[in-house]
Amino acid sequence: MGPLQDIFETWARFLYEENATVTFLRRSRWLVLALSAAVLIPCFWHRRIEAGDLGSHVYNAWLVQLIEKEQAPGLYIARQWDNILFDVMLLGLAKAVGFAAAQRIAVSLCVLVFFWGVFAFISAVTEQPPWLLTPCIAMLGYGYSFSMGFMNYCLSLGLACFGLAIVWRPRRVDWVGAAILAILTLLAHPIGFLWLTGMTAYLRMRPRLPGWWKLALPLAAVAVFYAVHWYTLHRPDLSADWERGPWYLYNGADQLALYGKRYLGVAVAAFCFGVACVAANFFAQPREPGFWKRFELPFEWYAVAFCATALLPENLRPSPDAGWIGLLGSRLTTISAIFGLGVLGSLKPRKWHLAGFSVCALIFFAFLYQDTGWLNRLEANAERLTRGLAPGTRVIVTIDAPAGSRMQFIHHSVERACIGQCFSYENYEPASGEFRVRVRQGSPLVTSSTDAAEDMASGDYEVEEADLPLKQIYQCDRGDLTKLCIRDLAAGEDVGGPSKDKPANR
Repeated sequence: MGPLQDIFETWARFLYEENATVTFLRRSRWLVLALSAAVLIPCFWHRRIEAGDLGSHVYNAWLVQLIEKEQAPGLYIARQWDNILFDVMLLGLAKAVGFAAAQRIAVSLCVLVFFWGVFAFISAVTEQPPWLLTPCIAMLGYGYSFSMGFMNYCLSLGLACFGLAIVWRPRRVDWVGAAILAILTLLAHPIGFLWLTGMTAYLRMRPRLPGWWKLALPLAAVAVFYAVHWYTLHRPDLSADWERGPWYLYNGADQLALYGKRYLGVAVAAFCFGVACVAANFFAQPREPGFWKRFELPFEWYAVAFCATALLPENLRPSPDAGWIGLLGSRLTTISAIFGLGVLGSLKPRKWHLAGFSVCALIFFAFLYQDTGWLNRLEANAERLTRGLAPGTRVIVTIDAPAGSRMQFIHHSVERACIGQCFSYENYEPASGEFRVRVRQGSPLVTSSTDAAEDMASGDYEVEEADLPLKQIYQCDRGDLTKLCIRDLAAGEDVGGPSKDKPANR
C-alpha cells in the first residue's frame, strides 16, 4: 500500500494546491453555479423529461428490479463492461429515491458532465475559458444525441472531454486521473472510450513529428475511416447503409435539427454565424499574432471528424441475429460540433459572438420547450390508458412522430408509462443482446427476436398465436397525434402502422 498511497497523496496534494481547475472554480464559482442552474432548466420545465430512448432506459431499469426479485420469467441480467454507466446510476438512484426523482438526478448529472466536460476541453485547447460559447455548448448538450436519448453516449463524451483536458499538458500524476476517467468512459459507451484513447495517442505523437510530417496523422486517420467505408461497402452481410441525407449537411450544426423543419433554420443560422465569426477574425487588421497556430489544431480535428461522418455507415448489423449498430454517423457529429466549438474558442472573444449565439439558443430552446410539451401530453395520455390495464398485460406500441421530425423513438415514452402496470412486448433491448437485460426464448414478457421487435414497433408485424393475449396502443386521431387508443389483437392480424384505421376497445 506504500507506493500506491504515496501516489494518491501526491495527486490529492496536486489537485488542491496547484491545479488550475481548482483556482478557476474558486474565482468563478458563482458564475459556474449560475450557468449550471440555467443549463438544467430543460430537465425540470415539464413533468417528464422527454428524450427518445430515455423511456426505454427507465423501463428496463424497472425490469432489472423485477429480475432481482425473480418476478420476470425468461429475463436475466448479463455481465458487460460498456454501455452501462447511466443505467447502473439510474437503477441505484431509483432504488434510493424512486424512478421520478432518479430520472431528474441521473439526466441532470449527464447534462452537467457533458456541458462542463466540453467547456474544460475547449479551455485546455484554447488556453482561455469559452464563456461566450456557453449558449452553443448548452444547445449541443440538448442536441440530437441527447434528444434521441443516447444517455450513455452523451455521458461518455463528457467524461472523455474531461480526460482530454487532463492529458492536454499532463504532469505524471495526471495520468492517474486520466486512467480513472478512461475506465468510466468505457463503462458509459465504447465510442467515447475510443475517442479518448485515439485523441490521447494523437496528442502524444504529434509534437514528435517534424514540420509537414505532422500531416501524416490526420491523413492516416482519414485513411482508416476510408478503409472502414470500403470494407463495410463490400460486405453485404453487414447490411451497411449511408441513408442519412447529403453528407455535407452533417457538419455538427445538424445536432440542432430535431423535431421539425423549423429547427433547420436555427441550425443554418448557428453554422453561418460561426463561419462569420471565423471570417471576421481571420480578416481582421491587424491580425492577432499566433492566430493560425491556435486555430490550426482544432480545425485539423474538425476536418478529420467531418470526413469520418461522411465515410462511416449510418447503420450496420454485424450478425443477422444481433441488434443494429444504428445512427452511427448522426450521433458522431456531436464530436464534430465539439471540434467546431474548439475552432470558435480559438478566436478572440467578442461580445457580439455571445449576442448572436444567445439569439440562436433562445429560439432553439423555445422550440424545444414546445415540442417536449407535446410529448408530455402524449405520455400523459399513455399513462391514462395503461392505468386501466390489468397488471401484467402485454402491449405493443405503434406510434409515430409528427412529419419532419428526426426524433423517431417517441414510442419509448409509452414504455415508461407501462412501469408497474404492463409489459412492452416489443422492447428491443433484451433481444438485441447489446444491453444488460437479456431474454431467453419463450419469455412471456418480451419477444426474443430482434426482427420481430423491430417489425412490431414499425407496424409491419403479423400477430402469432403464441403472442396472445396482446394489446396494441396506437394513435387514433390524425388531427391530434397525442390521442391514443388501445385494442385487443388476434392471431393472423396485421398490426399495421400508426396511420391505419383501427377499431378501439377503450
